[in-house]
Amino acid sequence: MPSALITGATAGIGAAYARRLAADGFDLVLVARDEKRLAEAAGRLRSKRVSVEVLPADLATDEGISAVEARAGAGVDLVVNNAGFGHPGAFLQVPVADELAMLKVHVEAVLRITRAALPPMVEHGRGAIINVASVAAFFPRGTYSATKAWVVNFSESVAQDVNAEGVRVMALCPGFTHTEFHRRAGMNTSNIPGFLWLSADRVVNESLRDLARGLRVSVPGTRYKVLVGAGRLIPRNLAGRLSSRAGRRFDK
Repeated sequence: MPSALITGATAGIGAAYARRLAADGFDLVLVARDEKRLAEAAGRLRSKRVSVEVLPADLATDEGISAVEARAGAGVDLVVNNAGFGHPGAFLQVPVADELAMLKVHVEAVLRITRAALPPMVEHGRGAIINVASVAAFFPRGTYSATKAWVVNFSESVAQDVNAEGVRVMALCPGFTHTEFHRRAGMNTSNIPGFLWLSADRVVNESLRDLARGLRVSVPGTRYKVLVGAGRLIPRNLAGRLSSRAGRRFDK
């Protein structure tokens, strides 16, 4: 039976991946900080007759990353690097410690877990890694979008190295998705039009379809494909101004 390791697995897109992959017959390794929520999620998923392993780990710490590295290096068929967070406010309004924690989770953890998971995948000539980025990767605004731009570039670069070995690496770039993300970040989303929202299940389903098609970057939803395409055509300084202006509307 295939196996999948998912970080940030107890809510939002991570939880949607867990549900979908369990339904597809994957044994699961669920990673999150909250042990209680991990246990609850595992209990629900075990009813689908798959094996569910829980791994409590805080990816903002070296200890947490090391624990997930070790498990990924032991061999899984699919890794979903989904853990992440946001914070409101412009760069100078955010404490440096919070910015560094974001770099740890969005950049260092993704790099190290990907690096740990790849050797057994390459050895067996199969496997896949999905690194969850964001549509924000294409519109410069603060450290969040910078880290997600790194995830996209990193994923494409690693894919270039390992695709010939039978291993797929893809960056997933969702737009506004119904999850706990914005509430946890303290962001006001009341001004976001309803038509811009996607469900986590739709994001996951489209991403797995794109992975099967061999895409290296997945942007779920036609409206976001158009938005990203437009963002790549307009000058970067203009994209940055528009993104900053729009983003301020959603900060609390």
